[in-house]
Amino acid sequence: MSQVVVFIAPQQLTIKEIEDRPLTEHEVRLRTLYSGISAGTELTAYRGSNPYLHKRWDDARRLFVPDAETSLHFPVVGFGYEECGEVVEVGTAVTKVQVGDRIYGTWGHRTHHIVTEDYAAQRILPQNLDPMLGIFSHMGAIALNGVLDAAIRIGETVAVFGLGTPGQMIAQLAKRSGAQVIGVDPIDLRRDVACRLGAVDEALSPSDGAVAERIRDLTDGRGADVCIEASGAYAALHEAIRSAAYSAKVVTLGFFQGEGAGLRLGEEFHHNRINLVCSQIYGVNPELSYRWNRERLVQTAMQLQAQGVLNLRPIITHVLPFTDAAEAFRLCDLEPHKTIQVVLDFTV
Repeated sequence: MSQVVVFIAPQQLTIKEIEDRPLTEHEVRLRTLYSGISAGTELTAYRGSNPYLHKRWDDARRLFVPDAETSLHFPVVGFGYEECGEVVEVGTAVTKVQVGDRIYGTWGHRTHHIVTEDYAAQRILPQNLDPMLGIFSHMGAIALNGVLDAAIRIGETVAVFGLGTPGQMIAQLAKRSGAQVIGVDPIDLRRDVACRLGAVDEALSPSDGAVAERIRDLTDGRGADVCIEASGAYAALHEAIRSAAYSAKVVTLGFFQGEGAGLRLGEEFHHNRINLVCSQIYGVNPELSYRWNRERLVQTAMQLQAQGVLNLRPIITHVLPFTDAAEAFRLCDLEPHKTIQVVLDFTV
């Protein structure tokens, strides 16, 4: 029997046992070692605000439509997309991986999972990497995709709004790209970690007010060459737009919920000719599509960790046993000022 996290209602979860099935000849069984909790998209399912819980996604027309049969409904079983595990069983025809190989990927908060041989073979963890850091493959790809969408040029000023897990990664990557980086986040812990890791040159709190004005003071009145919003907060998106230089780019990765309160597009967005770009992991910039795809994003994110370009262990603030999943989600949901990345440990 395996175990899996189930959201039974908004802000309520349980751990359910499920029966394991036999492998086919080209399948691999994984035992999860670590699983990270996303404080963005994943919490929208936990809280019940995710639009898939309230509408149906029409894939053919790429539209959300009102429908009694929503795309997602409670109980939500096995949500999550930050996992690392090890091979514990292989099918009779498997040759590309072996028992003991460590595999990163996305399969939700569950003790065991079955994947194809090819899936596992493409996601073997670099030998020099702590398996706990294998949880960052998907989130790393999201951050990298945002940086590629931003098209940062050396010597530019990049302002990152939101220094949670993706924002920390984006700040490190922007710094590596040769930019001056300004981080913006209301949470002291997140600003402090970004500063300690050398990911930002300046860290601003929106609680102090006048973020756009301070960014202009730091850029001789010009504003940021690129603003990247990684918080999913409409107020942050509005301030990112205000902080951008004339005819500059704002890249947004956040998964916004509900109506856009606090977003006033008739102000700086309209008058400063801002280029607003949505970065989303299921697509890359069309200009890059001949060379980049989601698989390359994932593999590159892991290589950047193995090479030491991304330093992500310090952003893991809490590691709790899998059996304490309810407490882990409560922390992410109700005490975000204490957390950046929370991890479930399946090895204890």
